[in-house]
Amino acid sequence: MVLVIIRMKVLPGKRKELLQTFSSLIVSIRTDKGCKRCNVCQSMEDENEILLIEEWGDQENLKIHLKSGRFRVILGSTNLLQEPFTMMFHKAFQLDEAVEM
Repeated sequence: MVLVIIRMKVLPGKRKELLQTFSSLIVSIRTDKGCKRCNVCQSMEDENEILLIEEWGDQENLKIHLKSGRFRVILGSTNLLQEPFTMMFHKAFQLDEAVEM
């Protein structure tokens, strides 16, 4: 399983526009093959800090997603940001898999 965390610091006054864009995108991303989860979260301390969290069953489907038009829309939202976004990839495993190790 691969966890993707995209952290964005949106410009004041542009948060609603970014969240509306993501709200429409995540519905369709969730239907992509291999997508286990796709959520948008807002920091409780800073309303302009937005996280897009995606969970993928395997790297192959994630690679397809990263080349998709929907992901290009995410990348295209940089004009709404205060600073460049950060994107982290984490290989994850479930607890029962860890116990077997």
